[in-house]
Amino acid sequence: MSLGVILPSMSEVTLILSAIEQGDPQAAGRLLPLVYDELRKLAAQKLAQEKPGQTLQATALVHEAYLRLVDVDKVHRWDSRGHFFVAAAEAMRRILVENARRKKRLRHGGTLRRVELVDQPASEVDENLQALDEGLSRLSAEDAVAAKVVELRHFAGLGHQEIAAVLGLTVYQARQKWTYARAWLRDALAEN
Repeated sequence: MSLGVILPSMSEVTLILSAIEQGDPQAAGRLLPLVYDELRKLAAQKLAQEKPGQTLQATALVHEAYLRLVDVDKVHRWDSRGHFFVAAAEAMRRILVENARRKKRLRHGGTLRRVELVDQPASEVDENLQALDEGLSRLSAEDAVAAKVVELRHFAGLGHQEIAAVLGLTVYQARQKWTYARAWLRDALAEN
């Protein structure tokens, strides 16, 4: 990416960067609209280089990097807009590294791997309907709410938000119950 074609109004960006250096609190607000698109492209390029499963979004990366760049408590000296974008790229890299290190910590999952659970649409004729009914009866004795979530999801076709509303749960709790019930039923049905 050529830094020479990043922004059409070099003098305006340079003036705003100078105002930020001098502690003008409104200058940061004037700068963001001028550089946002290019920072977003830069963030998207950085994230494209990351491994799949990266949970940080380009918008969040831009905002975090921008806040670090225009921090009024720290005096930054910008020689040019090119220097600003080089600093932005470095800030994004640091944020991504910090995020990766945080994820490796034991309390954030450490060595656990993320597994995507994909909902499969029910087939036209469920040959194992009787086994599923027996499994749901057993699950209901252990966790009635989880069994209700399966019924609403599998038989009524409701989504997590609708299930949460019907059962008086949060969407997060509805998803947890669905995940738990699927695993429980998978094990129970495998025993048959």
